[in-house]
Amino acid sequence: YLAQGRAIRCVVTLFDSIEDLVTENDRRYEDDGDEDATLDQNRLQAGYSALVGALPWLVKKATEMDYDDYACLIKMLRQGADSARGDDMAKLKTLVSDWVNSELRPNPPVESDDKHYCGFVNDTCGRLLCPTELDWRNPVVKAGIRDHSEGYTVTDLSFPAFVYEKYVANPDNLEEGIFKGKILVQAYKAVFTSPSSAKDVEGDGDGTDVIENNRRAKRAFSAIKVKKHVRFALSSITSWRSVDGDFDYIQFWKTVVDFFERAPGRESQRRVKRLLEWWTRKVFGRNCREELSSTAKANLSVNMLARQRAQLDEAAFDSD
Repeated sequence: YLAQGRAIRCVVTLFDSIEDLVTENDRRYEDDGDEDATLDQNRLQAGYSALVGALPWLVKKATEMDYDDYACLIKMLRQGADSARGDDMAKLKTLVSDWVNSELRPNPPVESDDKHYCGFVNDTCGRLLCPTELDWRNPVVKAGIRDHSEGYTVTDLSFPAFVYEKYVANPDNLEEGIFKGKILVQAYKAVFTSPSSAKDVEGDGDGTDVIENNRRAKRAFSAIKVKKHVRFALSSITSWRSVDGDFDYIQFWKTVVDFFERAPGRESQRRVKRLLEWWTRKVFGRNCREELSSTAKANLSVNMLARQRAQLDEAAFDSD
């Protein structure tokens, strides 16, 4: 169960407890509907659906157990989930520093083993963490953020620059380039494929089957999870907590989830779909197989060999 639980923080929910997910599902069953459900209750129910999708054996197993065994099961799943989150954070703490040093060349370099010199005290980390509506290059902004001055408070209501492509947002179109930051893609690949795969994020992946893997890329919160992990790795806090100063990680996570799952209309939903497809190509590769015409396929060596062998057999048969 410990090993099974490791999937929960990856593809189910980043913060909610298993007990809360089950309780919400039971409440809906007893109330015979969800017409009056709150937004948070809907989030919990979505988490429960993802849970039984990731662990399809859970419902049957839980109904067959007595309470003590069930409580032990939930405890082990929770331990597995939390240990996986800790492992991912520890991994990214070092990797993110390496990526920042390699791409942005800070002087002095960011040190992964000393978080006290990360966060806003570090010019490069500060640039990546800076709210997109502020300009880190402005000395007044930089001083205001560091001094926690009025008007420069950093909260979960601001997207940090690192979530944007090239780490720069367009104030007139804040959706442009969002969630395309290079470090985000590197973090996802490091956690969900391998650390070595994170070295290659410029192309469209390794050519594997996009259509099949697109389901995996979309499922639950796997791509969303790394955004929180990257911010923690760039920050100056030395151990995990859900609130960093005025920045609430749980609320930030909900904001990102809602961006993908609560798009306000059809056009927004189409843009979300395109963004997920972009992520799929970056992580899993581009599949051009279906674009080949029947004629092109017929002239490829595998099919040509099959025809040639058949022709040789027919010729031999005719000669006999």
